[in-house]
Amino acid sequence: MTGHRPLVIGLTGGIGSGKTKVSDLFADLGIDIVDADLLAREVVEPGTPALKEITEHFGAEILQADGQLDRRALRERIFANPQEKSWLNSLLHPLIRQLMQTRSRQAKSPYCILAIPLLVENQLHQLVDRILVVDVKESIQCSRVVARDQVSEAQAEAILASQASRQQRLAAADDIIDNSGQVEALIPQVNKLHQQYLTLANSLKA
Repeated sequence: MTGHRPLVIGLTGGIGSGKTKVSDLFADLGIDIVDADLLAREVVEPGTPALKEITEHFGAEILQADGQLDRRALRERIFANPQEKSWLNSLLHPLIRQLMQTRSRQAKSPYCILAIPLLVENQLHQLVDRILVVDVKESIQCSRVVARDQVSEAQAEAILASQASRQQRLAAADDIIDNSGQVEALIPQVNKLHQQYLTLANSLKA
């Protein structure tokens, strides 16, 4: 660890595990949150080189009338075409990764949370100092996704199957938050980790 770079905690978990709620609780404690999903949108905003390349590659029909990327149209284009998907990933992943590193370094809090849904899947361990996994049973994930996204159980199970397994995530974890109960049960867990991370961040500065 060199210079003033804050300690970076990688927050991850499967779909429907409650990552957003956990990162909100850390934000309530004054911790800077760097959200990979938001950065993924930022790198393809109108006027960015990435959006220009995507438009040249796929054609103007993947733009909305206001010039924004039509994500649904793009998803449909790459869904059945692994080559197109890997072209897109090779364009966007390095940009998002670089932005994650930049924003993490710019964090003003003693440590920052870098929320990366696919941290384990995309082998992004080297971007973080510790990995915090929000853990729930697959059955709970499934029912939450069905309720939240109004999808069928089969669709929810397909999404779960496309992500790392619960075991793979837990094997990568330095810290674990259990979110199988009520939201209130998250607060003491977050507070405890907050103290732990502050202590760790201070020891790294010493």
